Amino acid sequence: MKKTIHPQYFKTATVTCASCNNTFQTGSTKEVLNTEICSNCHPFYTGKQHLIDTAGTVERFKQKLAKAETAKAVVTVKKPRKVRAKA
Repeated sequence: MKKTIHPQYFKTATVTCASCNNTFQTGSTKEVLNTEICSNCHPFYTGKQHLIDTAGTVERFKQKLAKAETAKAVVTVKKPRKVRAKA
């Protein structure tokens, strides 16, 4: 293996979360890492779910869902087919 082509590896790289300011140590090729979200504040790990709605997509989905539920309740029952009398 060539020694000059590999990046330097830091055994104690510091990772900082932007949303909760949590810091922890890990190994990396960069000495300082900044993340937007970490395992302390991510909904998958915490079990808390909050929806970030920027374009109203959640409201539109909820409206579609409500519309579908009302349409399902309004559906009329089909009349049975007429049977011809045999001669």
